[in-house]
Amino acid sequence: MSAISAVHVLEHATAIVIPVYFHAETDAEFAHALLAETVQLFVREVADPAAICLSVDGSAVGNTVAARIATATGVQVVNGARNQGKLGAARTGVQAMLPDTRWRYVALIDQDGDHFANDLLNLVRGAEHVMATVATDQVLVLGGRLSRHRPLGFLRGEQEDLANRLLLDALVYHAAITGQPLRWQFANGIDELPDFHSGYKLFTRASAQAVFASEPQLAGCSDHAYYRHAVEAVMTVEALLHGAVFATVNRRTYDEQPMSIFASINRSQLAADMIIWPCKRLDIPGHFVEQWLNNHLHRLLLGTYAPQGRNELLAIRDLVLQAFDRPLPAAEQHAIIPRALFL
Repeated sequence: MSAISAVHVLEHATAIVIPVYFHAETDAEFAHALLAETVQLFVREVADPAAICLSVDGSAVGNTVAARIATATGVQVVNGARNQGKLGAARTGVQAMLPDTRWRYVALIDQDGDHFANDLLNLVRGAEHVMATVATDQVLVLGGRLSRHRPLGFLRGEQEDLANRLLLDALVYHAAITGQPLRWQFANGIDELPDFHSGYKLFTRASAQAVFASEPQLAGCSDHAYYRHAVEAVMTVEALLHGAVFATVNRRTYDEQPMSIFASINRSQLAADMIIWPCKRLDIPGHFVEQWLNNHLHRLLLGTYAPQGRNELLAIRDLVLQAFDRPLPAAEQHAIIPRALFL
């Protein structure tokens, strides 16, 4: 498909869902400025502002801000009855858009100002390329960050790196067990580790239907883990389990995020749930998860920041092991991350 044709698909056949949540104490004018800038930039990319849906996750501040922006721009607003988490807002928003048969694609965009509208065209072009090459209507395109550490900070960047490594292991294991090889030829060949937990995602209509209109699969985890912490893993894994071809497209990001709801969450539990849910959903045996932790923990530079960084990693490890009923290391070994003696 030519670039001009892809522009037409973006303008006329791509819906955009933006989950919205602001704490009650968030300054309303700051919230408005942040979200309005994101909306205004995406409005420029589509022919009809109604292609954009602000899905408010049970937030009074979010409701007020979204309604004000909708009046000014013509975008749609849907309101969740309660604060359920980003995945709940995403499901509500996508389900609201799917009845409109114009939409060939549905993009998920975060509210934080770190997802740039002019990158969406490349995600659409990537999806069109996959569909033409493989002849499939099930595609997930991930907008991958060139760096996770720069926008997120060192600690969260390391945590996401760990979660990404475990998710890749889990997907490879599941592929081997089920006899369904991963179709990875459209993933970025430069970086072997996809940025699974990026919030910038583009789904074909069929994949969006499979992921967001199907019954939630908590896999024995809490609502909190599923809807709030593992949300990006849920979107990725469910799309792949329903047969989506996976593709990645590099996209830009700020050197430091303007804001992040995740920054206020319990860090260790957040990172642990990003590992626990996909491993349980993919039926990974606990002893494999334990070994994968041993394989990857020592690779992270966070562990060289002792004792604080090492303790962060050990806390994640303990939560994951407990979730899989694996014994914790003995007291004399508990504070040690197994590693080779020499580099």
